[in-house]
Amino acid sequence: MQNHQGNKVWFITGAARGIGLSLARQLLARGDKVAATSRTLDSLHKALGNDTANLLALQVDLVSEASVQAAIEQTVATFGRIDVVVNNAGYGQQGAVEALTDEEVRRNFEVNVFAPLHVLRHSLPHLRQQRSGHIFNVASIAGFMGGYAGWGSYVATKFALAGLTETLAAEAAELGIKATVVYPGPVRTEFLTNNSLVIAQRSIADYTAAQASLDLHQGLDGKQDGDPEKVALLIQQAASVAEPPVHLFVGKVANGFADEKQAAARRDIDAWRGASEATDLSLIHI
Repeated sequence: MQNHQGNKVWFITGAARGIGLSLARQLLARGDKVAATSRTLDSLHKALGNDTANLLALQVDLVSEASVQAAIEQTVATFGRIDVVVNNAGYGQQGAVEALTDEEVRRNFEVNVFAPLHVLRHSLPHLRQQRSGHIFNVASIAGFMGGYAGWGSYVATKFALAGLTETLAAEAAELGIKATVVYPGPVRTEFLTNNSLVIAQRSIADYTAAQASLDLHQGLDGKQDGDPEKVALLIQQAASVAEPPVHLFVGKVANGFADEKQAAARRDIDAWRGASEATDLSLIHI
């Protein structure tokens, strides 16, 4: 079954490039209304053109709750409602856990976790009043399978966003609001360039796996298998069904890593089941 698709209003963060830009362009082409955010209006106008009846470009500092609140209020004032929220903005922080500074990790959480929370805090009242809506939080396969040496901060932010989405899906279901966490694998965007990747100021030579992972990922720039245009289409497909997934894995790499993670968890559960369950006060099995 499909829901009504005509003239939906989308609020998209990080819409000047990558998946957010592909999604915004496709939505505008099919006649939906888009509130597109970025750090600068110039980047949005270069990517999407000038504002139209269906496009509202918004310069937003996502780490500022006041800026986010103003953008959402302007979206509702312009279009009358918000139907779909896409928390897409974020960046990668590389560095071994020991090497990362407190400032580097906190900044990564500000953009990748607390900024989406600002968006949710101020968009949910409108969705709740409507008793409808769909929220997409774009994480990463690194938010499901965290075994990436040298990416501890980024992995932690994406695990946080994934867990937040699961909770939101449980909370908002009774209000007619859907929530989906998107787990892309490698997508051919600017993620591995200086525009979206920050390398820790400090490196520790003993952590050779972390350096090898950085070298590997930097060598992948421009060679990723994922097509942002197709990722955008998949998000629209998930938004169109009556029962969308809470977990949306994107691409063969993401699906493969998800399978590996589940198999590894199953092995650990089976190997330690007896010792684990012996810690219960009651031996009654549920």
